[in-house]
Amino acid sequence: METRLKQQDTDTRRVCGKVKWFDPVKGFGFVLSDEGGPDILLHANVLRNFGQSSVADAARIEIAVQRTDRGVQAVEVYRIDPPEDMTGLPLADFEEIDPEVIRSAPLQPARVKWFDKGKGFGFANVFGKPDDIFLHVEVLRRSGLSELQPGEALAVRIIEGKRGLMATEVGAWESALSK
Repeated sequence: METRLKQQDTDTRRVCGKVKWFDPVKGFGFVLSDEGGPDILLHANVLRNFGQSSVADAARIEIAVQRTDRGVQAVEVYRIDPPEDMTGLPLADFEEIDPEVIRSAPLQPARVKWFDKGKGFGFANVFGKPDDIFLHVEVLRRSGLSELQPGEALAVRIIEGKRGLMATEVGAWESALSK
């Protein structure tokens, strides 16, 4: 019996676009290229290699794509920017805090304790510290994410809020190591 390998184009190219949708439960989603053309499959494994388990709908994304016999697929993520419409008014919890205090807070490596998208919040812990850090779903969206998984490593910018420690920004954990 002869085994045939599926032919695929090994040439990759960089593409910028917008996330059409991504479902972490299904493990995939699609990107719309700025150049037009067919939807680009974004698999959860490619996103995980970038250090994230989800991405917000309408987030700007820069990826490497490859044409396969099943269509165009993302093979690497280079950059994710939050959706453009998320830069509006600050969250109520941050209204009375000096924006410079928020911007100057360092990014710290943390791990998700739990997150419930339906409830709209969850908690994380900075490595080596027992304190819980509140994670609001709006902060995730403004950071270009849509959901977090328990145990997921990430970077958080933390401030002391009205109700305790709160994340003001969330990103790939590697960004906490380089800043």
